[in-house]
Amino acid sequence: MGFGVVGAFLWLSYRHKLATSEIAGVTSEMSGLTTYLIGALVYRGHFWIATTLVVISMLLLELKDALEGVTKRVPPEEVLTFTKFLLLTAVILPILPRQDLGPFHINPFKTWVIVVAVSGVSYGSYVLQTVTKGRGGVILAAALGGAYSSTVTTVVLSKRASQKEHAHLFSGAILIASGVMYLRLAALVGLFNRPLLARLAPAFLALAALAILGGWLWSHRPDPSSEAIHREFTPRNPLELRAAFLFALLFLAILVVTQFVLLHFGRGGVYTLAAIMGLTDVDPFILGLTQSAGRATPQPLAATGILIAAASNNLVKGIYAYVFADRQTGRQSASLLWGLAACGLFPLLWWLAF
Repeated sequence: MGFGVVGAFLWLSYRHKLATSEIAGVTSEMSGLTTYLIGALVYRGHFWIATTLVVISMLLLELKDALEGVTKRVPPEEVLTFTKFLLLTAVILPILPRQDLGPFHINPFKTWVIVVAVSGVSYGSYVLQTVTKGRGGVILAAALGGAYSSTVTTVVLSKRASQKEHAHLFSGAILIASGVMYLRLAALVGLFNRPLLARLAPAFLALAALAILGGWLWSHRPDPSSEAIHREFTPRNPLELRAAFLFALLFLAILVVTQFVLLHFGRGGVYTLAAIMGLTDVDPFILGLTQSAGRATPQPLAATGILIAAASNNLVKGIYAYVFADRQTGRQSASLLWGLAACGLFPLLWWLAF
């Protein structure tokens, strides 16, 4: 009853404001509603929540002018993008069940945490590329793109290289993107399976250092053209809800397929599946192994599958570069990426020997 009366007064206040002013905000009405809510929380004994609301309300009211200035500088689509990220993390995630379901031990909460983690890493790269747009050139674009998607970055840079005479610059940048991919995978694996990361970390860090340093040195070799190249690539918004749900479904499907293959085809089946998964986006397969490693999939087998998938992905990116770039850039990029793929398999020989 009390809430209805308060709501009616706030509605009348806002209606009067609309009738008497061309510019009408809702700050006063929201403050009044929050004040009523704080009183109810105190009555119910929720003192911590009430205190938090008071502090946040005071902070927002004090920063009102500054926040209004931000909304004028930040494009509306970027505000919408950040809202989508909050929807993925603060709305959907808390309501999902946290127990394993079915014979394949699918945990909805852990599945969505993976979606949030992948989206968060990609979103961070997206924000950095948006902020630094037009600055830093091809090398910075490759480094940030590798954190977003090294495959997409390889295709984009290869297409741009076909219009320029900077074979060393673009092939070196493509190698840098694949080096950053190993750092990205290490971060994602470490979020969900520390023992698996401990097994993979030496190989991942060595491969990342080799690719980033080698790509940087290669990109600084002289090219026929001295024309300055500016960055033109800005990735698509990684927080499209359709893409998030599609990733979740793809992750679940690959998780089920991986356990089925292990059960019926053993280690050889997992290795073959890893090589096939490298042809597409390796994230769902690799993160699926982080969930099953130590339970359905032995740790050494999971680590081997991840290295094979990453090496296969580098092999395919070399083919993409050869197809989309000019001949010189394509040959250089393919050679560098195939060399990185071979180096990515070297730890397997070390593990087998010892």
